[in-house]
Amino acid sequence: MADEYNLPAGELMRGKRGVVTGVVNHQSIAWGIASQLAAQGAEMAFLHLPGMERRVQPLADSIGVKLVQPADVADDASMAAAFDAVETAFGTIDFFVHAVAFANRDELKGSFVENTTREGFLRAMDISAFSFVDCSRRAAKIMPNGGSIVCLTYLGSERAIPNYNTMGVAKAALEAATRYVARDLGPAKIRVNAISAGAMRTLSLAGISGGRGMLSQGRAMSALKEDTSMEGVAGTALYLLSDLGRSTTGEVLHVDAGFHMMGLADDAESATA
Repeated sequence: MADEYNLPAGELMRGKRGVVTGVVNHQSIAWGIASQLAAQGAEMAFLHLPGMERRVQPLADSIGVKLVQPADVADDASMAAAFDAVETAFGTIDFFVHAVAFANRDELKGSFVENTTREGFLRAMDISAFSFVDCSRRAAKIMPNGGSIVCLTYLGSERAIPNYNTMGVAKAALEAATRYVARDLGPAKIRVNAISAGAMRTLSLAGISGGRGMLSQGRAMSALKEDTSMEGVAGTALYLLSDLGRSTTGEVLHVDAGFHMMGLADDAESATA
């Protein structure tokens, strides 16, 4: 399944070991990234949501993942156990992929002002943003030779996207955290970057009201007039996680067919003078 997205095989990650979080099924962005890393020779561990092993294990087996371990990012004991297992399996690691986010479904529709609750807001920030800080701290402790950390974000962090609401605010915090973590871990030669992927057919998108509309509008308004491809996102992750990404840190790289830089759709009426 490593070639499911027509990813070329190679040696860019040969001898490198690391962790990928957030694999849920074959449509997960994390899975696309893991497939590319495996095709390039990386050894990996998967950290997955508790209770998801039956879904994740077959995918892991198909690309030779060495360790499949449950990890609840909102529970310190669970995270400590997960990273202990990674250290036991690998000793040290070279890369870490953070692909974890959550917001209450009821808060991903309608009015952000009216539908956002204190509890929901704090939970979204904890799982979607603080978990990245926590994972980075833990990963850095087993990266004595430097390395690379990548997280996943979306344009809703920069612009008000209908129904993205609380998740957009959490992603904005995630992107700010990326810069601060990059600053702190830079002296240890650990690069830290974010990939802002366009809307894709994932479980996360399915949880957003009007998610299908985000796909069609993203395609129509993109510069390339096409959907964001898994190959493009996975290739960007490969660049950032491999030695090709040397000297790149603290960045948010947009991989969305040029959607992020467009102003109006091509068929929008011109403003009158």
